[in-house]
Amino acid sequence: MGSLKKRSVNLAGHATSLALELEFWDVLDRAATEDAVSLAALIQRIDSGRGERPLASACRVFALQRVMDTPSA
Repeated sequence: MGSLKKRSVNLAGHATSLALELEFWDVLDRAATEDAVSLAALIQRIDSGRGERPLASACRVFALQRVMDTPSA
């Protein structure tokens, strides 16, 4: 995995920053495009269902599940 890249997102009216490896950002960007939502909307969806898990961890798990659920070409 590469180094962390920090991005700012607005969640429920609050600005926050999220640091993930570039590979995870790539998956999240693709998922947002495929789902026809903004990246912020996708992260908001992940945030609302994460329970006690830290947001960065929840984003990584989401990305991993997304890749595992995508049929290989």
